[in-house]
Amino acid sequence: MSTTAERFQRAVSIMARLRGPGGCPWDREQTFDSIKPYTLEETYEVLEAIDNRDWDELTGELGDLLLQVLFYSQMAQEENRFSIDDVLDQLSNKLINRHPHVFGNVIAETSADVLRNWEALKAKEKEQRLAAGGGKKAQAEETPSSVLAGVSSAMPALLEAHKLSSRAAHVGFDWPEISGLFAKLSEETEELQHELQQLPAPVHPPGQNIAGSGKTQIPEQLRHRLEEEVGDMFFVLVNIARYLSLDPESALKKTNRKFKRRFQWMEDQLRQNGRTPQQAAADELEALWQQAKQQEHEPQPTIHDS
Repeated sequence: MSTTAERFQRAVSIMARLRGPGGCPWDREQTFDSIKPYTLEETYEVLEAIDNRDWDELTGELGDLLLQVLFYSQMAQEENRFSIDDVLDQLSNKLINRHPHVFGNVIAETSADVLRNWEALKAKEKEQRLAAGGGKKAQAEETPSSVLAGVSSAMPALLEAHKLSSRAAHVGFDWPEISGLFAKLSEETEELQHELQQLPAPVHPPGQNIAGSGKTQIPEQLRHRLEEEVGDMFFVLVNIARYLSLDPESALKKTNRKFKRRFQWMEDQLRQNGRTPQQAAADELEALWQQAKQQEHEPQPTIHDS
């Protein structure tokens, strides 16, 4: 039976073959930029498999995600930048260096102690890179000593907000109780409602205005203020999730799937009568929505019930 090392080397060799002379035309054409969308897609598919507790699917999705690492590493090796060996060495060294409570003499009795040590070690590593002048990323940071340095603005906004607020909380910038967050949410809601009073006309759902006039026309300055207030509300909600040790991205994903499931149930009910949602009145759609919610909470029949 093959060892883990042999299996890994086989995957590395297959990737090199695909990119090499006589390999796959599609694989050979790819670049770092062209592969990025696939990396994001594969990551979300891993998360969905975890949410569904589909372990067979997760096995394949993790393989697809690992393929992304092999792909980037192979392209980098072809350009003499780094190899998969460098990736593995950096990973192993980082795991050892950032777990001195396991591989050294540092004491960390709780997960909170581990996180504090982790952040302190990351900051020390960054200072060392800056002192050595190493890495474009370190050189490009405007405020390398900031506790918020290193939080990428390229990640999804909910995740970025979660990381920013978590970093700030680690140094004591946080609400002492969750009640303060709900008070802040009420404050932000009131501020948004105040800005809405400045609208020149009542707001209608996009695409449903009178005579098909489209979106409500909002002055540009007011639009910016509304966007800011909505963003503030999102940020408070992310902090509520963080306070409860919940992942806001995962929470919203689950709600998205719940909405999709219920709405499609409504469509099925209407379709049985040869109709579509566009042909149903608003009060009928609301009644169907309530039915969709109710039927989800009803106990499902078992073999003994049938």
